[in-house]
Amino acid sequence: MTILPTYDDVAAAAIRIQRHAHRTPVLTSRTLDTALGARVFFKCENLQRMGAFKFRGAFNALSRFSAQQRKAGVVTFSSGNHAQAIALAAWLLEIPATVVMPHDAPAAKVAATRGYGGRVVSYDRYTEDRDQIGGNLAERQGMTLIPPYDHADVLAGQGTAAKELLEETGPLDMLFAPLSGGGLLSGTALATHALSPGCLLYGVEPEAGNDGQQSLRAGRIVHIDAPRTIADGARTQRLGNITFAIIQRSVADILTVSDDELLECMGFLATRMKLVVEPTGCLGLAAALKHAHQLQGKRVGIILSGGNVDTRRFTQWLDS
Repeated sequence: MTILPTYDDVAAAAIRIQRHAHRTPVLTSRTLDTALGARVFFKCENLQRMGAFKFRGAFNALSRFSAQQRKAGVVTFSSGNHAQAIALAAWLLEIPATVVMPHDAPAAKVAATRGYGGRVVSYDRYTEDRDQIGGNLAERQGMTLIPPYDHADVLAGQGTAAKELLEETGPLDMLFAPLSGGGLLSGTALATHALSPGCLLYGVEPEAGNDGQQSLRAGRIVHIDAPRTIADGARTQRLGNITFAIIQRSVADILTVSDDELLECMGFLATRMKLVVEPTGCLGLAAALKHAHQLQGKRVGIILSGGNVDTRRFTQWLDS
């Protein structure tokens, strides 16, 4: 039986990363508060190192490597943000890094991963299995595989974002977090249960990729085909075994939003709050707006998970 990580692991991760990860700001919007009749707090992980919360989990995991593991190197698979996070953390810790990325990953994320010193191996997300590719590389070359989300050290590191948020805001009534493979949401669940036990935690997925919602309803992990959505960071096909166990135990519900709703949120954040947030990072805000009637009089947290978006595509989306 797998022993699940606890809040103590999140607290330990916070100590490991504190000199390396940014303590990102918590921002508010009077316009949004007035519209919703609520007090909304944004945890701006789009301003994290390499542009996303993923740096927290990557650095926490790699910082625990033995000398032998550091010498052999790390391998991972990711559509972008975890790829960049592993590459940057590995560079800081002087660990060789190999990253398996889909051939249609955003060019900016591929370039950044290479820029941090990562060796990129491409694959077709619709016909090839990234888990198998990563596992084969690890076995053949003696590297340590650090998956994007289903790893105790990774999700404990991701939970430090919610820890910081709740330390600054105090208890919240509701908290919305993007959901892909579940690393952020499960880590957030550990922190929320410890620091704000009365808070209702919601995971948010794109409508086209609602494997988490289906899994929570079915009581088992549901595998879907690779979804097609502008939220490229949420194109996972299934939750992890560890992340699902925590989500099933601690999350109030999993909600979905459309790509059009994500575009609307990107526009609001850019024009009213001067924040560049990628589509996946807007999932929480989109769900809060969609369920605005439930937020009146509440203290609400929203995690903006990342801001890594191609500037040309970002401009096109805002103009559409």
